Amino acid sequence: MRILFAGTPATACPTLAALDDDPRHEVVAVLTRPDAAQGRHRTPRPSPVAVEAGNRKIPVIRAASVRSGQAHDLIAALDVDIAVVVAYGGLIPADLLEAPRHGWINLHFSVLPRWRGAAPVQRAIMAGDRSLGATVFQLVEELDAGPVYTSASYPLRTDDTAGSVLKRLSHDATVLVTDALTEIGNGEQPEPQPDEGITTAPKLTTDDARIDPSWHAVDIDRLVRGTSPAPGAWAELDGERFKVLLTRVWAQPVDLAPGELRADKKHLLMGAGGGAVELLTVQPFGRRAMPGADWARGANLAPGTRLD
Repeated sequence: MRILFAGTPATACPTLAALDDDPRHEVVAVLTRPDAAQGRHRTPRPSPVAVEAGNRKIPVIRAASVRSGQAHDLIAALDVDIAVVVAYGGLIPADLLEAPRHGWINLHFSVLPRWRGAAPVQRAIMAGDRSLGATVFQLVEELDAGPVYTSASYPLRTDDTAGSVLKRLSHDATVLVTDALTEIGNGEQPEPQPDEGITTAPKLTTDDARIDPSWHAVDIDRLVRGTSPAPGAWAELDGERFKVLLTRVWAQPVDLAPGELRADKKHLLMGAGGGAVELLTVQPFGRRAMPGADWARGANLAPGTRLD
């Protein structure tokens, strides 16, 4: 099949590579978000998908929106059989959904209809799900509501972060896309999503990632893992914000009030509404990430110190 591929982050690159390497298919163009300012000096840099496409000599269309304008017209004029989406980051208007002969399919990192939206993996971890997955479905105007070609579930590990899960799924779920393309080529039709079990996964905000020490230790740990590496869970100490990138529920009884910190040479503990968590990795504002115990030594925590 002749394919338009749409994606932006690194998690989309394995699928792009698999399609471009498959002799049954030809990726004729790639749609991705415009170059974004990154780093301390805010230097514009191409998306990981743009880099991958450039390395493979595939033409790239950069656009924040394809509702109108040059990018819209370029896509409408493409002679493609199907468009494949993996985390492009923008909505596709109705007229473009009908432009490819077989429409558009989307690789979404949940087993739909659970976790429709921009942050399915993050929300699944935060909710304490024991498994997660991926789905390839027909793109329609309603968010993540199209009929399903194929899906798969994968176990969620107790130490998984959103970053580790997305990296793993980006490789493991690629086969779902190639299987779906085979089904479409054979004339098979997708199955409607069930009406029961619908949940939503809106994009995470900075406020969503703030640590509330009154929560149970298990829920704090889920919050940290679900928001790592971005946007990153955070707290404040003496008016200074710092990120908490990795935690572990402390297994032993400890007498700490919610938000109270206690450190020794190897550990930094924080009391919670139930139990305590060990702050394994923290990142002070403007500095590199470091072990929590190292940060605590530099902060000279006094006995009874509590988060703001």
